[in-house]
Amino acid sequence: MGLTSQSLEITVITLAVACVALTVWLWPRLSPRGVLPVLGRLATVLVTQVAVLCSLALAVNSSFEFYSSWDELLGTGDEGPVAVSKGGGPRYADARSLRGGLVQPAGPQGLDRVTGLPEGPPHEVGRVESVRIVGRRTRVVNPAFVYLPPQYFQHQYRRQRFPVSVVISGYPGGIMNLAQHLRIPHTAGRLIEEGRMQPTVLVMVRPTIAPPRDTECVDVPGGPQAETFFTRDLPEAVKAAYRVGHDPSAWGAFGYSSGGTCSLLLSLRNPGSYTSAVSLSGDYAVKDDLTTGNLFGSGAAAGRREREHDLLWRLAHRPVPRVSVLVASSRLGEPNYRDTLRFIEAVRPPMAVDSIILPRGSHQFSTWRREVAPALEWQGRQLTFPQDVEAAHAPPKRPGAGATPSPSPSAPSRSPSPPPSPSA
Repeated sequence: MGLTSQSLEITVITLAVACVALTVWLWPRLSPRGVLPVLGRLATVLVTQVAVLCSLALAVNSSFEFYSSWDELLGTGDEGPVAVSKGGGPRYADARSLRGGLVQPAGPQGLDRVTGLPEGPPHEVGRVESVRIVGRRTRVVNPAFVYLPPQYFQHQYRRQRFPVSVVISGYPGGIMNLAQHLRIPHTAGRLIEEGRMQPTVLVMVRPTIAPPRDTECVDVPGGPQAETFFTRDLPEAVKAAYRVGHDPSAWGAFGYSSGGTCSLLLSLRNPGSYTSAVSLSGDYAVKDDLTTGNLFGSGAAAGRREREHDLLWRLAHRPVPRVSVLVASSRLGEPNYRDTLRFIEAVRPPMAVDSIILPRGSHQFSTWRREVAPALEWQGRQLTFPQDVEAAHAPPKRPGAGATPSPSPSAPSRSPSPPPSPSA
């Protein structure tokens, strides 16, 4: 059973309850004095405590996705790229759709517990795949969910590349939060169906590449290279495995909480990788804390590295990149409200900023769910539907029913009409 599988969680919880019941039943029999009864009492207490702690640990891991597999927990996973077989893949990802060994089919990773996923033929409702993304440079293997819109499977789009939004969860958290609590695939599918968002591939990932440490999308001196993973390894892997745009104008980052901080950092520091960013309740500077450890090294260079990850400092002291960002906060309930206003005021051309400011909303999923739909619509308008197409001789990948003529790349079918912009 997988580490995040529901069957394992139910089994361990059942064993914990059974241990408690057995301890209560056996305790009178273990009450006499003597070495054996004392050892028996110690054994029952120990076994019960271990069972309860294991059940709690599994429940916490299922919620926050610190570890997505036994290999990741035990440190026995693969350390390098592995070629993808052309044979039948696992249930949760179609190996035949993945051309690059840097994206590998994975087990459910919790996807089997998510409600509201597309049900039906992929060319009508799209599909969510559970995969692992392998970093060629960083040697990182990170879990991910990939949402492919219905158009990806339709015959008239068989050569068309699609824009990409890299959706990053908060910390502690994981891809399950994006799929289950924020309902990212469900919301994107509905917006695309209603013509309010252009067909877009969504790559859902967590912000850390070295759990349980919070790496904050930073290249740590002598440590995890999170920024390199997000700006070089992940785009390289996704471009090799899926029909997505190769130009930065087709790529955006999207996140909540620390994932929102990552999105802004990735866009402002690496406009050649991401030209738009969405930050729901993100911060505007990265600081060391108990979860991050030392992110910036030591010596005189440490202060410089930390300043480079302070977005307000960057806007005042570095050239402003040509990117578009959307920031979200609340007047009451969000601790980042004043910093959000300072960030908006600091932005100058050629950078553009829009905002969603709620009258009230705290740092939790109920707030972010209100913001997800308009934020996805906004980013859909920023991303360029790629003009490049795959070579005519390339074999079609999972075509849907029908054989209508291929549309012009610049005018995809069901092109969304621009909805009202979020308040600036």
